[in-house]
Amino acid sequence: MTRASRHMFRAVMADSPDRLDLACLLIAAEALPTEGNVDSYLARGVAALDRLAQRVPDEGDPHERLAAVLGDFSGVARDYETLASSLLPEVLRRRRGLPILLSTVWTEVARRVGIAAYGVGLPGHFVVAIGDPDTFHPDLPDGNRLLVDPWSGGRLLRFDAARDLVERTGQPFRRDHLAPAQPLNTVERILANIRAWAAHPLRAATRLWTIDLALALPEPPPWLLRDRGLALRDLGHLPLSARWLEEYAEVVEDTSPHEADTARREARGVRARLN
Repeated sequence: MTRASRHMFRAVMADSPDRLDLACLLIAAEALPTEGNVDSYLARGVAALDRLAQRVPDEGDPHERLAAVLGDFSGVARDYETLASSLLPEVLRRRRGLPILLSTVWTEVARRVGIAAYGVGLPGHFVVAIGDPDTFHPDLPDGNRLLVDPWSGGRLLRFDAARDLVERTGQPFRRDHLAPAQPLNTVERILANIRAWAAHPLRAATRLWTIDLALALPEPPPWLLRDRGLALRDLGHLPLSARWLEEYAEVVEDTSPHEADTARREARGVRARLN
């Protein structure tokens, strides 16, 4: 990713956070070549979604219209083991990916053809609802609102199946679990997925750019400062690592003094490795 593309990511998240296609493409630009021209790179990604939208039938049930084009997109358990499953251009090319990326493909194609649809961030799984997000109310059942599981090729997801998915995570199901996912939260969740994949020290470079993008979002949590310091440590940038750990300690000193002490000990340990 170039300085221009990072600036564009900040601008998209500040001014057009509903454009998940652009946000996801700019996330992927960290790992995929843009050939130096960010505008052309974005245009290619947007065009790939446009081509899918052009194939959606003009008539019929909204779910069936989308499934006619997107039904061969799906995922399997081993997709969680690859970075490509979180990168939109690769998901579009392979027609495979994590639930949140596959759901983004569905909602972005739906938006292009005028079908009301939105992402639903269930605990432990991400799906799509077909219906108007503006009319969602957790206390009012809506028989016209359908849940779709893009990870399973776009099969319809019964209400009790959605409840079971949530309860398998150990949480009691609440109807507000079915609320429309806010675009900012979706981007945060995508970045968190990539950070989890990059938890190993040998993947620290990937972890670092996900942290940098997360820090560019509105009101980032302070623990990202600590995570940035640890990623820099794993990359061998020891003086920078210690400074970020110390900055985190200063930020949380008043609210979490124990966390601040831990971060300072980590910083001293990093500095000791310079001797």
